[in-house]
Amino acid sequence: MSYEFSQFGRQLGCGSGIGELMEDLGHALASGGPELKMLGGGQPAQIPEMNAVWRRRLEELMEESGGLNRALTTYDPPSGNPHFLSAIACLFHESFGWNLSPENVGVTSGGQTAFYFLFNLLAGQMPDGSHRKILLPLVPEYIGYANQGVSGDLFRAVPPLIEKTGPHEFKYRVDFDQLDITPDVAAICASRPTNPTGNVLTDEEIARLSAIAKQHGIPLIIDNAYGAPFPGIIFTPATPFWDDHVVLTLSLSKLGLPATRTGIVIGPPEIIRALGSSSAIAGLSNPNIGQQITLPLIQSGEILRLSREVVRPFYEAKCQLARHAAHDAFGEDGEWFMHRSEGALFLWFWFPGLPIHSQELYERLKKRGVLVIPGHHFFFGLDDQPHWAHRHECIRVSYAMEESVVRDGLRIIAEEVRLAREQAAR
Repeated sequence: MSYEFSQFGRQLGCGSGIGELMEDLGHALASGGPELKMLGGGQPAQIPEMNAVWRRRLEELMEESGGLNRALTTYDPPSGNPHFLSAIACLFHESFGWNLSPENVGVTSGGQTAFYFLFNLLAGQMPDGSHRKILLPLVPEYIGYANQGVSGDLFRAVPPLIEKTGPHEFKYRVDFDQLDITPDVAAICASRPTNPTGNVLTDEEIARLSAIAKQHGIPLIIDNAYGAPFPGIIFTPATPFWDDHVVLTLSLSKLGLPATRTGIVIGPPEIIRALGSSSAIAGLSNPNIGQQITLPLIQSGEILRLSREVVRPFYEAKCQLARHAAHDAFGEDGEWFMHRSEGALFLWFWFPGLPIHSQELYERLKKRGVLVIPGHHFFFGLDDQPHWAHRHECIRVSYAMEESVVRDGLRIIAEEVRLAREQAAR
């Protein structure tokens, strides 16, 4: 029997770039065996010190009177546990002087869900029949945004300025001269650090984006899934930023609690109330276990110390090892560049003049047991530039795995890139 899906069903139920990749990665993991080099996912690493904190907190919840009941057997309000919301507001007020109350804070079932609600609340088909979009001031950008619009494509993007900052290093920067805020722009959105590149928008870039958004009466959405002050996977100076027109999202995932599905949104009360309403309609309430595990860490400020003294140094060390391994694998000759690593869990490679599409490179690597993410998936919102070669010359590589896995995977990537160039030159 064949069923006809609605427009909503066709948008969400008929496949997507991220869905196909996750399906492919899942099958490869299930059948790949111990030799598989999983460098393609966004799974955070296992940090022993953080795992010990989570075990301790679970033990404390079991020992507290009513602790386990609060975490597992009761519904919270759709916007989140009131004590958790108050603790977040207090933490950011005391740490950064932000004028926050619990009405500025909401919880969603993970950061991905937060963006699904935010994008569709602000953009798409409007009551007057017009169609509004989310402006991405810098691509490549997080692949998980791409297919979230229930009324079709939601994004318009601005190609980056590409600055070569070393013999084999480059950095993307916002091209403010091309940043055109037309009446159909509902909001500006950027991740900081950026998944997939590890790029961190500077304080100056954030201030300029904020001023532009405020001037046009639209929100600036900052995806802080990897950023400061928590989880703090950021290796360059970057001041946490918020204002009355800013929507800042955070997550417990990269602290080491991805399975708790806890997204945190700081924003104008009107938007927070709309998110709560969306959560009630879509899922009644949000998971409470992550909020209960981290509540005392937020109330005491311990979450900031753990981010600063445990999480950041752990990933910064892994990043340095991966960068050295990349230079060992690719050598000091040849046309290859790595984006300056300023945060997140990834290395972003650019191979100028690569004679094969990044998708073909992905397929070749998969046959050799190395899983990466082909770069073209991250360049959405550029409908007017389908033939821009750069978008087909990049790949994303995770460095969250064990050093030996990362090192072996990078060696195989370098071999396949050299082989592709040699075959094209014959």
